[in-house]
Order: sequence, then C-alpha cells, then structure tokens
Amino acid sequence: MAATPRKNKTARRILAAGAGLVTVGALVAAMPSAGAAGDRSGGGHGHGHGHDKGQGRLVDVQLLSFNDLHGNLEPPTGSSGRLTHLNEDGTTRTIEGVGGVEYLATHLRQARQGHPYSITAAAGDMIGASPLVSGLFHDEPTIEALNRLDLDVTSVGNHEFDEGARELARMQNGGCHPTEGCFEKGKRFRGADFPYLAANVTNERSGKPLLDPYFVWERNGVRIGFIGVTLEGTADIVSAEGIKGLKFGDEVETINKYAKVLERKGVKSIVALLHEGGLPASGAYNYDCDSPGPGNGISGPIVDIAKNVSPQVDALVTGHTHQAYACTIPDPAGKPRTVTSAASFGRLYTDTTLTYDRRTKDIVRTAVASANHVVTRDVKPAGDMTKLIDRWKTLAAPIANRPVGHIAADIENPADAYEKPLGDLIADAQLEGMAPADKGGAQLALMNPGGIRAPLSHKASGAEGDGVVTYGEAYTVQPFTNMMTAVDLTGAQLVTTLQQQVSGPNQAAPKILQVSKGFTYTLDMTKTGADRVVVSSVRLNGEPIDPAKTYRVAMNEFLSGGGDGFTVLKEHKNKLVGASDLDMFTAYLAAHSSASAPLPVPAADRITVVK
Repeated sequence: MAATPRKNKTARRILAAGAGLVTVGALVAAMPSAGAAGDRSGGGHGHGHGHDKGQGRLVDVQLLSFNDLHGNLEPPTGSSGRLTHLNEDGTTRTIEGVGGVEYLATHLRQARQGHPYSITAAAGDMIGASPLVSGLFHDEPTIEALNRLDLDVTSVGNHEFDEGARELARMQNGGCHPTEGCFEKGKRFRGADFPYLAANVTNERSGKPLLDPYFVWERNGVRIGFIGVTLEGTADIVSAEGIKGLKFGDEVETINKYAKVLERKGVKSIVALLHEGGLPASGAYNYDCDSPGPGNGISGPIVDIAKNVSPQVDALVTGHTHQAYACTIPDPAGKPRTVTSAASFGRLYTDTTLTYDRRTKDIVRTAVASANHVVTRDVKPAGDMTKLIDRWKTLAAPIANRPVGHIAADIENPADAYEKPLGDLIADAQLEGMAPADKGGAQLALMNPGGIRAPLSHKASGAEGDGVVTYGEAYTVQPFTNMMTAVDLTGAQLVTTLQQQVSGPNQAAPKILQVSKGFTYTLDMTKTGADRVVVSSVRLNGEPIDPAKTYRVAMNEFLSGGGDGFTVLKEHKNKLVGASDLDMFTAYLAAHSSASAPLPVPAADRITVVK
C-alpha cells in the first residue's frame, strides 16, 4: 500500500530552559507552542471501523505501538532477527527472519485497514545505537522512515540522549547537522512530523520540561491524551556531558501530575508512553504473563510503576528492556490495566483496542484488549521504505562495504547469556588496543554488555561474501564509538565492580561485564546480591586478585564515568584516553583474521556460572 498522506506538520516546542541548558546546548531554537502545553489535534490515519462506524456511543480506537527500534531500518540479522514462540504444549520454537522497517510499514498499513480511529505510538529509543545506514547520518534516515510510517507520537528513551539534548532538539525541529552539514545535496533535514514527549525531563533550574510533556490526539470528537516519560535512571546510562543541566524525574509522579492536567482539560482517556519496562518469566513473545493471575508472570521496574500510576491512565505502552509482553497489572484501585511492550528492532508491533465511551469521554477499561504481532517478512515490502533505505545505503556504501575482517562462523551476542562470545572478542580487542605501555599499559579490559548491539553473522549481508566482516557490520555491533580509557583500580575496587554487576540497581537485572582473556571468576546465582561473586575465584592470569594492588584496566568512557550503576569505577585514577572502541574492534579483526584463517568463535569460558 502507498503511504497515507501526512497531516500538516506542527511546530514542536523545545522549551528555553535557562542558562543551565544553554551551556549544554539543549536548544537549537525555541519553537512556539502549537496549543497550550502540547495540546494539539492529530489528524488520524483515515482507516477503519468502530461501533456504528464510529458515530455511536462506543467507538473502538486502534492503538498500534512499538518500542526500541534503534534505527534498525534493514532487517536485523542473527539473534537480533529472531523471536521465540511458545507452543500450546509448553515447548518453544524459534521464528527466524523477523523485522525490518520495509515489513513493519506493510504490517502497520495492513493493520490500519478498516479502522477509522487508528493511532500509532511508540515508547522511546527510536534512534541511538543504530546500524550504520542510520547512525552514520546521525539517525536522520530513521526519523524520515518514522515520518513515512505515520507515527503519531513517541516518548523519548535514554538513547534519544546519546548525542545530547541539542541533537535531540534537531531531531524534533530539523536542520542540518551542526558540524557535518546536510548529507544530501539540496536537501535539508526537516525533523520529526510527530512530537517527542519528555514530561519528566526538566531543566534543573526552572523545572520546565525540555520537550512537550503530553499530546492530545483527536478525531471526530474522540480525544485521547498521551503522556511521555523516560526512565528516571536515564542519567546513569547515558554520557553525562550531553545532559548537563537536565533532571530526570520520577516516572509515577510525573505521569500522575500530567494525568491531572489532562483531566482538567477534559481529556479523560489517557495512555502513558513509558521508556521503562519489565522482565516476563518467559522470553516467548506470546507468553501469557497474566498466568496464573494479573501480572504474576512479570517482574522488574514496570510492576511497581504500573501499580502506582493513577487509575486515570487507561493503558501503559512501555519499552527499554527489549522484552515482549501484553499483561494486565492492577492499578492502585485494583482495576486491571493493560501494560505492553513489543520487544525491539521492529520485530513486533502491539495492537490494542481501546473502547471509547462518547458519553463519559473515557475508555471502557474492561473492553481493552492487546496482542503482540510478529513483523514477518512474508509480506510485500513497502516500496517507499525500500527506496528510502536504498538511497541512504548508496550514500553510506563507500564506508559501509569496506572489508575489515573474516569470521569462521556466527559470533553471537545472546541476550540470555551472562558471558557472550562476541563480548569476549570485543574485550580482547580493547585489551590489545590499550595494552602497550604508551597506549595505557592495560592488564585487562571490561566491556558493558549494553554497548554490544548486534551479533556478527557469517552469512553475507551484501556482495562481500560469507564470512567477511564489513565496516558497516562492525559499526552495527559497536555504534557508539566511545573513546577507550585505561585507568588505575585497586584489586578491592575491581572486586567491588564485579559485585555491582549483581547488586544495588543491577540486582534485579544483572549487568554482567564482558571480560578479556586471562581474567576469570565464578558467579554463584543461587545466592543474592554481592554474595553472588565468589571473591576467592577472581583471578588474573591464574593469580588471585590482590585487594591492595593496583591494576591497569581498559574500559570505555561510559564505564569509567560510572555508567550502568558501576559507581566504583568513577573512583579510578591516572586515566589515559585512547582510540575509539570501534577503531580498536576493526583493528583487531584486521590483525587476527584473513580469508584463509578466519577468526574462530570465542569459547566464552571466562565466567563460571553456578545456577
């Protein structure tokens, strides 16, 4: 199907937030508000059906949603392009080859047919940590694709802040990149046709939101309000430099505050777009997380959030954890409320039916139904998306197609494994790059698992041939281009670092650092908190770690700044900055592989796990 015509783009408000934000450069230009505090009408998509064709008292509103796209315009490969399906007998099967924006567009356009009241919304991380075809151009291609997808509204996620508040403002408002200029001759980036919502991202001095806190969609008198927030802990997982002067507020308090604002404006149907999520008991996208009772099969931050968000909010669309679920978690009044997430990378979309009562102007909560649908590749790809991708791929080709190494088989990055073969490879590359005395003298390397964004697939993605790793593929694995550092840590601090993987903010969802060769230890997951690290097992090249000794440790600047809850790493001394992680990765591939001697799959035998 052809893309539906877009409604006229309205100005998006980036609030002037005082001197604090000007120093970060959070503003490209202060844009005038189109209606009070983001109260704007959406034109809808012009498809569909409802009770009495939408003219009766009850109207079925279709809410299509997704999250954590991360600029995956092309179909993701390897484990990133798979889903697990739960069979009726309790067994599971793997669905190969899912996702890709050409197919997501087709599925969404088909889903909208027959639904005159259809809204498409997202829950953050649309951009950031993107493959090269988008990331090389600072994610302008993804914003362009989302415009063509007819996205109505999204919350910000933590990755929207990867390049700082100023760049996020450019994504919203448009304009060419401040240093690299316009990427296509005669074309100026126009920015997002949809509003980015950031209700809980405020200026520390003024308290004003960085972006619009909410958005009101309206069609034929049906009004639904959307409140957008990112996780309160965003400041702990993004580079501090780009968010100076910003405060990330409590998710529940913020949503409840703006739910009252919308109620006062007469908007009683409210959906929260929240970039924070949960962890279902099963990794299968169709797992029933309401079995044996509402929300009993899901854990993580979203549970407490959902239980405390005001009953005024009718549904929560969530993200961040890259999990798939469609649950009902009771609100503070004990009433069931739908909470959804559509995994990541455009592999799923959620279809939720919100039954709107014209008399009460509210959602009939008992009639809310949600389900996740697989973005299969057995449909005709959307031609406009194919042209868009091809256009940007042509621009990227001279850089993307350059061979940088060879691998003997898939080197995976499995989400459910504490130690990952690809993590070992990257840590080894970082150690080698920072080990020379004049480069830092590193003795070991630590790599944050969230910085590894995709597997290395043996099958060729283009004309390069099987087993050839291109620069574009390496970039997709490590798109942040973090600068590497070598720092001094004591043995005691090193052990504390390992303990912080599984305690404090990381206790519920451990963040296991990937380690270089020669560094070994045991994780006992039958215990809790810091006790999970068997201290006596921590060794470097077979020698026990000495708590009083100083070690030179390689890590990226995100980690050395205390990111991902590793606060002890901020206590480092004698920091030396080296090349980027991506440069070290590609240099290692070039030095250790060839067509006749491809790099083997690492054994992933450095961390012993007791379960």
